[in-house]
This record gives sequence, structure tokens and C-alpha cells, in this order.
Amino acid sequence: MKTTAGDGEAGPRDVAGVLAPPPLLVGVPMLAALLCDWWRPWPLPVGDWAVPVGLALVGLGVACVLPSIASFRRARTHPEPWKPTKALVTHGLYRVTRNPMYVGMLVVYVGILLAERTAWPLVPLPLVLAAFEFGVVRREERYLTRRFGAEYEAYRRRVRRWL
Repeated sequence: MKTTAGDGEAGPRDVAGVLAPPPLLVGVPMLAALLCDWWRPWPLPVGDWAVPVGLALVGLGVACVLPSIASFRRARTHPEPWKPTKALVTHGLYRVTRNPMYVGMLVVYVGILLAERTAWPLVPLPLVLAAFEFGVVRREERYLTRRFGAEYEAYRRRVRRWL
């Protein structure tokens, strides 16, 4: 883990420029989908297994997000991608995936879809995935490449973007 960027502390405009806060990218479409299901139910054709599997996925997703946030806190940097980063976090779940928080959020999304047994969240899912890929992750990668240079490039070669 690198604790500061090579050229000193990050400035207030030194940010990734993400499309929107990632929790909103999953939360708003999920809320809209659940409201659609309340208005006009669209059952997902799954068995009784879907509820416990969905709840387990929600737990697994949270188990990815919370330790990842703790890793950022230990490194004394912001987990929020719209704030400047002071450290390149490469420990904990960041040894397995470069985006454990986002993986966790998406696993929670799928878990809720299954637990609620509604097909509505499938409608915005391609947009959610595209927003993460192009509106958040790729922007962060460009920012981290500028910020940490060769160190980030070496990390990118070692660790997969998703899983």
C-alpha cells in the first residue's frame, strides 16, 4: 500500500470524476424496481430456494463491502470515489479484485432480486452494469493511473478488475 502519491497530497479537484456515487447506481434502480413490483407484480419464476440464496447473497455482498471500507480507513484514504485518494489500497479483498466494494454492491443487488423473487430488477441491470463499468470503474482506473503511475499499473497486472 502506497500512503501518498508521488507528487504530494491530492488537491480538491484531483478526483476520478465518477458518474454518480456507486451506492446510488444500485440503490435507485433497485428502489424503482421494487416500486414497480409493488405497483404491478412481476414474479421471478424461481423456487423457494431463491429467498435463502438471495439473503445469503445479500450477506456475502455486505461482507465484501464493509471490510473493503475498513481497508480504506486503515490506509487513511477516502472510500468515496468522488473524493481525492491518498493511498493505493492493495491489501485485504483488494488482493483478489480491484473492486470488492462494487462486486459486493452488485451481489447485494442480485441477492435482493432473488430474495424478493421479482423480475423487475432485471430491467435496469444492464444499465447498472454499464454505469459501473464506464461511469465509475474506468474513470477510477484512469485517475489511479495518473495518481500512482507504475505502481498502479503493476497492481492492475496482478489483480483482476472484477473476479
